Amino acid sequence: MENLIGLLVAAPLLGAAVLLSGGRRLDRAGHWIGTALAVASFVVGAVLFADMLGRDGEDRALHQSLFSWVPVEGFQADVAFQLDQLSMTFVLLITGVGSLIHIYSIGYMEHDERRRRFFGYLNLFLAAMLLLVLADNYLLLYAGWEGVGLASYLLIGFWQHKPSAATAAKKAFIVNRVGDVGLSIAIMLMFTTFGTFAFEPVLASAGETSEGMLTAIGLMLLLAACGKSAQVPLQSWLGDAMEGPTPVSALIHAATMVTAGVYLIVRSGAIFNGSPDAQLVVAIVGAVTLLFGAIVGSAKDDIKKALAGSTMSQIGYMVLAAGLGPIGYVFAIMHLVTHGFFKAGLFLGAGSVMHGMNDEVDMRKYGALRKYMPVTFVTFGLGYLAIIGFPGLSGFWSKDKIIEAAFAKGGTEGWILGGVALLGAAITAYYMTRVMLLTFFGEKRWAPTPSPAAPDVEPAAETAGDHTMPHPHESPRSMTIPMIVLAFGSVFAGGLFSWNSSFLHWLEPVTGHDHGHSPLSAAAVTGATVAVLLLGVLVAWLQYGRKPVPATAPRGSLLTRAARRDLLQDDFNHVVLVKPGEYLTRGLVYVDNKGVDGVVNGTAAAVGGLSGRMRRMQNGFVRSYAVSMFGGTAVLIAATLLMRAV
Repeated sequence: MENLIGLLVAAPLLGAAVLLSGGRRLDRAGHWIGTALAVASFVVGAVLFADMLGRDGEDRALHQSLFSWVPVEGFQADVAFQLDQLSMTFVLLITGVGSLIHIYSIGYMEHDERRRRFFGYLNLFLAAMLLLVLADNYLLLYAGWEGVGLASYLLIGFWQHKPSAATAAKKAFIVNRVGDVGLSIAIMLMFTTFGTFAFEPVLASAGETSEGMLTAIGLMLLLAACGKSAQVPLQSWLGDAMEGPTPVSALIHAATMVTAGVYLIVRSGAIFNGSPDAQLVVAIVGAVTLLFGAIVGSAKDDIKKALAGSTMSQIGYMVLAAGLGPIGYVFAIMHLVTHGFFKAGLFLGAGSVMHGMNDEVDMRKYGALRKYMPVTFVTFGLGYLAIIGFPGLSGFWSKDKIIEAAFAKGGTEGWILGGVALLGAAITAYYMTRVMLLTFFGEKRWAPTPSPAAPDVEPAAETAGDHTMPHPHESPRSMTIPMIVLAFGSVFAGGLFSWNSSFLHWLEPVTGHDHGHSPLSAAAVTGATVAVLLLGVLVAWLQYGRKPVPATAPRGSLLTRAARRDLLQDDFNHVVLVKPGEYLTRGLVYVDNKGVDGVVNGTAAAVGGLSGRMRRMQNGFVRSYAVSMFGGTAVLIAATLLMRAV
């Protein structure tokens, strides 16, 4: 069976190669080729999963070595794969949700003339992410890590004719490069410390290494995770990434890019277990980010950006759980999987709404869409209930476990982290209820939108010739069927994972598990979570369900205005990073012009001036040369006589 592991990566990689190099002759069939190869990878994953279930827990890991990548003495790097319970979980998520997003894209991108290229990029994204989670060493993981960054750049900027999309792609690429520096430094430290970067020897030897070195490696891994998973302080790219087509948003947020950082931390659990300081920093970053993203999502009128803030917050929950160590590793991955279902469903639902509303993204111009888009309403609604943690749905099982694990950390840390997680649950219920009310309830608030022929004209009146009134309608089956499948996952996945602690037993051989010592019972945590959930829903209903929604957002409080500007994250980056960079560049240019170039140019000028003056002595007259020779001879004689006299 291990010989099949390579096919998981090979299938979408082949699709990317064929679609990106095949030319226009594949335009008519490109989307079918890309989708078929994504589904083929999922089928291979399902076969390997079935085989893995038939093995004992300690005998489930499979290895496949393809070839030696860097065969240098003392520096051995192989292209080899490791398929265990953790990587298998990601394989099924990536290929399963990824295949549904491919199917959805067939209808969503139907009229895009570059659809073949789009599916090629989607296949490349899947291949890179699969390489990342299947690699058996950190160097090969780094190759997949960079592949994910490249694919995200290509897909976020897919509509590069829009300056905003091109800028967003560059922003995502550059911010992620900062995190990538952390991963590269971590790999270098591993090699100098352990003499290898393969998972097995590195993680097995972590307990024998100094805590200081483990802290350094752990913090560099966390920096890398912050970039890919949009965690504070490298979170600024995620909201702008919504400029890409909606299926890209779903793929990034649910199955690929932002989950990579969580995988990296959990996979490197032995390193963080040996460094309580690094582990605490991970938990703090997750706690800060879950509140940061929730507050930002509460103030956005753009439906996709509201969901982007939600993703930032939910990934924060996962990073918080991963920072709890063995208490939370399993629950971090459990929430990652359930989040993959309901967040993919929410993004695809948002795309369905945009499809019926002339690509309008402002929720203040929606309203009453449940009457016109019943399938989208039901599937989106189930995703909404799942993400707020409604009892019985998938988010309830996974998020509750994270809150419970946070309290089980014990001491002051446990109370603070658990309290933050509860507060985040309340805000999550608020902003997601706001999204539901603005989009599907109330009175219709539709307005004429610019037609494709006049995209830069401001809407003036319903009868304007260059504007069209939205006519909301249900999306085609190629879009609604994936949404229905994801809705089933939003409802049932968490319960299946929690039944008889099946998911815990599945991952425990890889991640380990510690129940901790919670000061609160599971029933108390559940009661508190449901209470804050209802509070968040009530506040949102009082604000948006009982009152007319103004066409323009009111000025709001200072916090609201800051949240609309992403809590000033871009302003902070501009002041702390961009402006000092500009001053540094100007200083270096000045030193180069006045210093380096000044010395070089000054030397050249001095030589040139001296040469010019010496050239005047060469006047061509013999008498002048004779006088010069006589004078020189006289000086030499005088000097000789003086030296003898002394």
